Amino acid sequence: MDPLAPLLTLADVESAVNGARAAVDGAYKHRALRRQGGMVAAEISLRCAVASAALEGHRYDLSDVRGGTVLDAVLQGALRVAEALPGLHQHWHSAPRQVLAKLHLLAGTGVLPAATLGRPAEESAARLDTLLEIVTGQAGNPLIRAAVVHGELLAAQPFPGVNGIVARAAARLTLVGSGFDPRGLVAVELAQLAREPEYIGAAGAFATGTPDGLRSWLRHYATAVEQGCAEIAVVGDAVLASVA
Repeated sequence: MDPLAPLLTLADVESAVNGARAAVDGAYKHRALRRQGGMVAAEISLRCAVASAALEGHRYDLSDVRGGTVLDAVLQGALRVAEALPGLHQHWHSAPRQVLAKLHLLAGTGVLPAATLGRPAEESAARLDTLLEIVTGQAGNPLIRAAVVHGELLAAQPFPGVNGIVARAAARLTLVGSGFDPRGLVAVELAQLAREPEYIGAAGAFATGTPDGLRSWLRHYATAVEQGCAEIAVVGDAVLASVA
């Protein structure tokens, strides 16, 4: 039995998921992806890493980050995580616990004591075990699964710090590994940063575990995916202009 199936029956969730799916399919048709897909992916990865750090309270201008002048430890951790993601997605569904530990090590180095890196708290063990069963079982709709991964890691706070960066990266791995966003191009983090108060509120609602709270988070996440697709065209157009 699919443990996530009931989530699709919540009001307006299925239509939001379908809208996000259609947006991804449309965005993947951008002509820059035919020959300059690598350049587009690299730029979106950078922008999403900067946005993820900003959601942790460490905001910097993209131009400064691109110029290499920002040495903030949280930002540098987010950049390391983004760089590692392409090599981790093939392991996510088979060894999610090890991947989470790696993500936390990358995100937390220079931020947290070395002895705490990659080590989830004992009090979160049962909740984390349940979540990882969903990951390994590849349960349910991939967007719903990514939203649950993201929301659960934010709610459980299994690590001593930088849980948000880990949660957003794990959700991205879920979208990529499931084939929903196989090239990792959807800028979910940018959309969530643009709607930061809603992001924080919806994550808090998810943590309540109520149907209304779950619905709020799932609709937020689907909308962020849909809006994150717009960045593909923005970056794609810029890449085409740069090589013209």
